[in-house]
Amino acid sequence: MAQSQRVAEIAADPIAPRRRFRLPDWTQTLAAFVVALLLWQLVVTVIRVPAYVLPPPTAVFQGLITYFPRIMRDAGITLQEILLGYAMAVVLSVPIAILIAYSPFFARTVWPLLIFSQIIPKIALAPLFIIWFGFGFVPKVLITFLLSFFPIVIDTVAGFRSLDPEVMYLARSGGASAWDIFWRVRLPAALPHIFSGLKVAAALATTGAIIAEFVGSDRGLGYLLLQANGDLNTALLFAAIVVLSTIGLVLYGLVALLEKLLIPWHVSQRVPGGEGTL
Repeated sequence: MAQSQRVAEIAADPIAPRRRFRLPDWTQTLAAFVVALLLWQLVVTVIRVPAYVLPPPTAVFQGLITYFPRIMRDAGITLQEILLGYAMAVVLSVPIAILIAYSPFFARTVWPLLIFSQIIPKIALAPLFIIWFGFGFVPKVLITFLLSFFPIVIDTVAGFRSLDPEVMYLARSGGASAWDIFWRVRLPAALPHIFSGLKVAAALATTGAIIAEFVGSDRGLGYLLLQANGDLNTALLFAAIVVLSTIGLVLYGLVALLEKLLIPWHVSQRVPGGEGTL
């Protein structure tokens, strides 16, 4: 009886056995990182690359433990710059993008100015910000903000402009007000584009803070990287890079998690190889 029931279950859903014994996706990602680290260790050991050129992962891990208090102190400063600059970009870019998408006046005036501002390399502005605001916290936050700002604006504008006009006509014909159309139609349709910009900006925010610290700083992970480079302390340099990458990865992951919670229905949330995919 049990055997016949099992056969009936397989006949009803032939891919169920494969789905049941499939490993979680995170194990595959973890395995890829482990293999990469093992290959790194093997190549450095076999070729005998000098430690000051490319330290093995074991030396990087040892450096992370040895310099952990110092790295964490500088990481806390860089993290504050990243979070504040990124938050400013989110708070300002989304309303500006909405105004550009809704208002022809803003589209003809503000939008060209924003595009023109992106021609200027942000690293060229860092010395000016240091002259204007000093070597403190402000110039780092501003550079982080500038690098994070434009991706959110451009993706948000694209999201609000990409709505099918027929959907708008249908909503209006149903008696929906402009406010209802915005909250129930235009904003949900634009959210996938907005989150695309937020994820790109999350990666760029880390870069912005480090660039600013490279130009002028006496603390932070950027300053620590310059010191480690000057001392040829490659293990410390790699350890700082690992911590910096972890900060960027966590920030990106939080945005991706928020995206998954708010728009689970969107095609971007489908798992490759899962149901509904080829």
